[in-house]
Amino acid sequence: MSIHIGAKEGDIAETVLFPGDPLRAKFVAESFLENAVCYNEVRGMLGYTGTYHGRRVSVQGSGMGQPSLAIYTTELLRDYGVQQIIRIGSCGAMQKEISLHDLIIAMSASTDSNMNRRRFGGEIDFAPCADFSLLERCVAAARERNLGFRVGNVFSTDAFYQPDPEEWKLHAQYGILAVEMETALLYTIAAGFDARALTVLTVSDSLVTGHALASADRERSFADMATLALSLA
Repeated sequence: MSIHIGAKEGDIAETVLFPGDPLRAKFVAESFLENAVCYNEVRGMLGYTGTYHGRRVSVQGSGMGQPSLAIYTTELLRDYGVQQIIRIGSCGAMQKEISLHDLIIAMSASTDSNMNRRRFGGEIDFAPCADFSLLERCVAAARERNLGFRVGNVFSTDAFYQPDPEEWKLHAQYGILAVEMETALLYTIAAGFDARALTVLTVSDSLVTGHALASADRERSFADMATLALSLA
């Protein structure tokens, strides 16, 4: 048992799916996993372990933002022997050719957070990137399923409500595909533990058009993303 995860040794699988919302962790467990058992209810951040096509897999809520995700990522890798984490979440598209429902597979992540810079003594800008083996397999699986997807850089922000609503246009100018709130630190912490990490995101809204998915469409797209991530387990 760690400070924020109430699981015992052996309760958590080597592969963990990592939605921000704990209720989405519950949704994945109840919808896709067989014999799922809840191993964590501390602070309401639900975690479950079950099997998917005979393979043992866990799903754990991370909370919103990099500070919250950093707690759960560190404890999963340090205290429970997790080997790979696959974040599944939503994002806002920054490029006009990206449509609602599309998947973004994050090859790398830029950030406005100071957490990475503090980790490296304020001297360097570490470039967080995905595990290539997971990335390669995810792209192949998305193609097999004929899913619309893009691969590239995402922007992990600490501020959901930006003081400058036009700031995203500068990021888009440099080819960033979408904005979310967690991936940069996930990739950094995983690298420090010599573990594998990948983020797969569903485009839920577009900063370019202002359009957004309705709640029913959002759940359907999330299910497609969850099954894609589970295939990597």
